[in-house]
Amino acid sequence: MSESNARKRLLGPDDARDAPGAELEAPERIVDPQDTLEDEVYGASLRPRTFEDYVGQETVVENLRISIDAARRRGEPLEHVLFYGPPGLGKTTLAGLIARALGANFRPTSGPTLEKPKDLVGILTALEEGDVFFVDEIHRLGRVVEEFLYPAMEDFQIDFIVDRGAYAKTLKLPLKRFTLVGATTRAGMLTAPLRERFGIVHHLDYYAPEELERILRRSAGVLGVPIDDEGATTIARRSRGTPRIANRLLRRVRDFAEVRAAGHITAEVAAEALQREGVDELGLDRLDRAFLRTIVEQYRGGPVGIGAIAATLTEDAETLEDVVEPYLLKQGFVTRTASGRRATPEAYRHLGVAVRASVQERLL
Repeated sequence: MSESNARKRLLGPDDARDAPGAELEAPERIVDPQDTLEDEVYGASLRPRTFEDYVGQETVVENLRISIDAARRRGEPLEHVLFYGPPGLGKTTLAGLIARALGANFRPTSGPTLEKPKDLVGILTALEEGDVFFVDEIHRLGRVVEEFLYPAMEDFQIDFIVDRGAYAKTLKLPLKRFTLVGATTRAGMLTAPLRERFGIVHHLDYYAPEELERILRRSAGVLGVPIDDEGATTIARRSRGTPRIANRLLRRVRDFAEVRAAGHITAEVAAEALQREGVDELGLDRLDRAFLRTIVEQYRGGPVGIGAIAATLTEDAETLEDVVEPYLLKQGFVTRTASGRRATPEAYRHLGVAVRASVQERLL
């Protein structure tokens, strides 16, 4: 079997309408929860500007508002805050809302950009009293940079070592009191010393479809596109519990509606638009289905290692683990075992593939 035919078989007949291999080689996926250039350009306008406009994560928001109110009454900066959870759930948005609620400046950066201690020192020394310093993907800080951050978080000072050996001495540079807000999708990769310096820690979880519908109706109002309740429901159910994906799908459906449906989004318009994008009724795209077909058809339902799946799909194993697999696990299509990944009967049913008797016995 040729490579192009093998790809078509993995993608399925309905997914192979475009150029062979294009689906798997596309640099961005519409259901990718990671931030994209489009989200950076258009996402800011869709972010809520107050806690009252923020939808979902009720317990997190309520506790944050209490902490902020207490800090303002005492006239003190808010304790350092850590948000962790899957990408696209609103960690950056919450950090911005904290700054707005405190009436403070918002200074965002990301872990990978802080390559050297001088990069961090330059930012810290420029912070004003009460500023909110936001570090996205904080688990990707380098070890040396992270160690410079410890005294800054704990004692609001930076320690410099001058000279070496017997002549070495430490100089302390005082900083203005600030609030560090860290965000990470991999809390387990944070070192214990860094994690322990956060006084407030919150986990963000996936959104319910009802919450996503509220977000979509608000976003549609901001974008100026008419959408009915059934249209919002259709998009919400395919958004993988993630507001960032919901807003991205809404923009794609808006484009289709403006060209083919007089600009109004209904359930039928949304379903047709998302079908054209390769997103099915459960939010799986072509790569998700190719992942499942690889296990089901090429590896007889598993078990199979993630490295073998990645090699078959010519994808990066880490990308599959971080971006594709979590949602399939959440939906019950895949299970992880000591010997590898297995496809569940639900995966067979979703792909429309009959479960062989031997596989059925093994799964049961």
